[in-house]
Amino acid sequence: MNTTVQQPRRVERVVTGQATQDGAGVKLTRLLTQDLQQRLDPFLMLDNFASDDPDDYGAGFPDHPHRGFETVTYMISGRMRHRDSRGHEGLLQNGGVQWMTAGRGLVHSEMPEQEAGVMEGFQLWLNLPARDKMREPWYRDIQGAEIPELRTPEGVTVRVIAGESQGVRGSVQREVTEPLYLDLQFGADPAQRFEQALPAGHNAFVCVYRGSVQVGEGERATVVAAGRLAVLANEGDGVLLQPAVGSSEPPRALLIAGRPLREPIAQYGPFVMNTREQLVEAVEDFNRGRFG
Repeated sequence: MNTTVQQPRRVERVVTGQATQDGAGVKLTRLLTQDLQQRLDPFLMLDNFASDDPDDYGAGFPDHPHRGFETVTYMISGRMRHRDSRGHEGLLQNGGVQWMTAGRGLVHSEMPEQEAGVMEGFQLWLNLPARDKMREPWYRDIQGAEIPELRTPEGVTVRVIAGESQGVRGSVQREVTEPLYLDLQFGADPAQRFEQALPAGHNAFVCVYRGSVQVGEGERATVVAAGRLAVLANEGDGVLLQPAVGSSEPPRALLIAGRPLREPIAQYGPFVMNTREQLVEAVEDFNRGRFG
């Protein structure tokens, strides 16, 4: 894909994460909330968990069900031990990703563990098209060393989790939603630039988690600080990012984009379907032990 951006997308809106708890009291920040699901279709949720206090996350996420979407868990630091009702289990380690397709349903647990006193990561929910919501569940653990990584001529390190950047294909490809998931690591030099072409119509956002990033250039530029999510407008052929002048530290950010499904979204907790009737069926199936 040509990565030269002629018309960078501007920031449409900056969202500040909401502190909340999930699982058995795990403290986290919810960046992509339910009110943004239509705007950022096919993405349903983005949580950031980060703490050096085991009391914030030690109880983890005990057995809980999912149906109708995919979860993408990215560990920046620490580990995540998981198992599910179909006999899968594994240990996601520092820098790794678990890509799980819940499909027609499973029950799983996720128990975080610190490394060198820190536990930090993200979980993204990616919707499935109606035709795939009842497919067989699937998952893959991708350890840190397996994630394709590149370094641009200007020194930006890019981890390509999904999609493609600078000619490097990521660990996961999806035909319908075509997700792009990049972890960008800048240096301290504000002259560094990173450009990524984006298909017309794909929804996209930038989530900054270290320092500050300038999105766009000139009068249309917006500085986005750590702990905030920038929704990108759909006009333009790509995104231009660089360290913001005066950033407190070398920035790191996630760039995420995908092709919208434009299908009805019906959600009840961990079940995401297209109609209320399908949600009722999901709850009944779970209660009757049909998730394995």
